[in-house]
Amino acid sequence: MISKNLVQRVGFAIVAIPLAIAIIYAGGWLLAGVLAGLGVLGTREVYDLARRQGIAPLGWAGYLFSAALPLGAYWAKGSETHWAEPAIFLGALWILVILTVAMPLRGPGGRPLTAVAVTVFGSVYASALIAFIIPLRHGAAPGTPPWAATWLVVLPLALTWICDTCAMAAGIAIGGPKLAPVLSPKKTWAGAVGGMAGAVAASVALGRLVLPRVGLEMGAGDLVILGVVVGILAQVGDVAESLFKREAGVKDSSALIPGHGGVLDRLDSLYFVVPATAGLFKLFGVL
Repeated sequence: MISKNLVQRVGFAIVAIPLAIAIIYAGGWLLAGVLAGLGVLGTREVYDLARRQGIAPLGWAGYLFSAALPLGAYWAKGSETHWAEPAIFLGALWILVILTVAMPLRGPGGRPLTAVAVTVFGSVYASALIAFIIPLRHGAAPGTPPWAATWLVVLPLALTWICDTCAMAAGIAIGGPKLAPVLSPKKTWAGAVGGMAGAVAASVALGRLVLPRVGLEMGAGDLVILGVVVGILAQVGDVAESLFKREAGVKDSSALIPGHGGVLDRLDSLYFVVPATAGLFKLFGVL
């Protein structure tokens, strides 16, 4: 019998995947706005995990910064003058604001150091890392066709999904020693190897079959490296988020997405994969 959870997951995917591709293709402020919304939702889930342990983050200060990060990344795209210095000054100003607000709102008995640390970490983890989608989508050379730029984002997303699927299939079929029994009891070493193998195979296949059709070229060696990196970091990101949930004593970061849990549950692997992919594409000369 097909489980209700599986039906929900498939139904959500049927709607979400085409919508996500359409938003990535459109790019611009629409993409930045969606990422800002996801950043705020993910940050809220980090803060909720902290609240379960008696920590009170400075919510609105974190939410505003989480929303500003992707929007600022798009504003700064392609401009030498918009990047380093303003980002450094605004980041420093944000830290000063949080510290100033923490003094009257938390005080010595309100665990101010922990509150400030979680406030900053939540925004950086849930919003800054996923905001690297902006340079992936808009960092290619001027004149790059929209479909080519879209595939620079879709490729790491597809490899992450394939890695997760292959890891699950290999883990169920082979079993064996657990990868991280305390944090994620269902994951096995066989699944980890299967996931990485799937990511590498998919990277080479998509790189050879799809990328040339949209005007992009990557060498076989680069595609293998991309597959290995995604295959490793996708699984590390998944287990890392499990660490936070186990500490808070919950199965999912929230119940926001039917059959999938919360934003953190859906994007945990991408928080690691997207920045790494942006760095690799820069190294390979794609961006």
